[in-house]
Amino acid sequence: MYTTLLTSLENGIFTITINRPNKLNALNKDVFTDLNTALDEIESNEEIKSVIITGAGDKAFVAGADISEFDTLNKEQAKALAKRGQDIFARIENASKPIVAAVNGFALGGGCELAMSCHFRVASEKAKFGQPEVNLGLIPGYGGTQRLVQLIGKGKALELLMTAHMIDANEAKELGLVNYVTTSETLLDHTRKILDIINTKAPLAVAGCIKAANAVFDESIDGYHLEIETFGNCFDTEDMKEGVAAFMEKRKAAFKGK
Repeated sequence: MYTTLLTSLENGIFTITINRPNKLNALNKDVFTDLNTALDEIESNEEIKSVIITGAGDKAFVAGADISEFDTLNKEQAKALAKRGQDIFARIENASKPIVAAVNGFALGGGCELAMSCHFRVASEKAKFGQPEVNLGLIPGYGGTQRLVQLIGKGKALELLMTAHMIDANEAKELGLVNYVTTSETLLDHTRKILDIINTKAPLAVAGCIKAANAVFDESIDGYHLEIETFGNCFDTEDMKEGVAAFMEKRKAAFKGK
């Protein structure tokens, strides 16, 4: 089904591994096509409760865009490439199911942008983050200038964007770019444990949390109004009734996403 991705589904967790280790999992047109198709599968497959995105091998999550595809692009083609990347990463950011980046190595350029489009990030001690596009006479094109500012603040973001400096996993955690730092060996297990917890919660409420939190960064949306509407909508769900009943009866809720 996929030419550049490995996928597996276990206990409701759909793991996507970008599988171009000889190219340090660099993003090319085929990877974007496969990611777009995978997002269709994520939304349509009810067995998928949450998602991990990671990279093949022990060197890179995604080391960046495949620069070999840039040589022949003109201005309009470059803008179209950036828009396609932004559109696919926006689908990740706005997915109704949690998507977490398990960053196992270099997350540079487009790789850092991919990680930032996920709902949060867990990094191994070997992870490195950076936006080195200025070294190529470019700026990030897949949303990196926007999400980096959102996640770590304007001053530090501009420093990293303009210097092209890489930061390690521990500094990324200090800045709020990643939630946890683990060993390489425990990265996926740690990420799965977090998602195992999330998967026990009400799926419609989880989707509502994602939507409302994203509204903070969308000037066209009144996030407080959206929160009121989403809060109210929860009262029409079977999951809300089950959650309240389980609380009153002092038992675990059995949510069905309805």
